[in-house]
Amino acid sequence: MSATPTNTTPASVFAIARRVLRIPSLSRVQAIIGTLAGIVSIGGAVLSVVPSGHEASTGDLVAIVKAAGRPVADATIEVLTPQNALVATVTPDAGGRATQELREGVYLVRVSHPRYAADVRRVQVAARQTVEIRANLRPGSSTSIDRSVNNAVTAVRRAFRF
Repeated sequence: MSATPTNTTPASVFAIARRVLRIPSLSRVQAIIGTLAGIVSIGGAVLSVVPSGHEASTGDLVAIVKAAGRPVADATIEVLTPQNALVATVTPDAGGRATQELREGVYLVRVSHPRYAADVRRVQVAARQTVEIRANLRPGSSTSIDRSVNNAVTAVRRAFRF
C-alpha cells in the first residue's frame, strides 16, 4: 500500500475545522450582529415615541395648605369632578403638602378645616404635568350648612369605608 500525501497546512486545518464545527464566516457574523442591532434600535425608537397607557394620561396635583403662614396638617382636601363627583380625598403631611395623581382633565379642589373657611379652586390637570395650588385658609368656620354637609359626607364615607 502506498500512502497518499496529505496536506496539513494551517489553512487547510482551519477549513476542515470550520466545516466540522459549522463556524460561520466573519462576514456572516457581522451581518447577523448588524441586523440585530438594527432591530433593537428600531424597537427602542418605537417604544420611546409610543407612550404607555397609564403614564401618558395622568398628571400630579400638589396642594400646599397654610393658615397665617403656618402649615395646616389636619385639613381635608377633596378632589371633585365638575359634576361634584368625589375623585379623591387626601390629607396634607406635617408640612401642609399633599400630592395626588389624577387623570388628565378639569377638577374642583376643595380645602376645608373646621376652624377655617373652605377654599375651592378649579384646576386643569395635563398629562405628565404637575399642577400646584397654594391654599391660604382664612380664619372663621364654614357655614352651618357646609358643616352639616361635610359631617354627613364623612359619616357616609365611614359607613361605606371610603
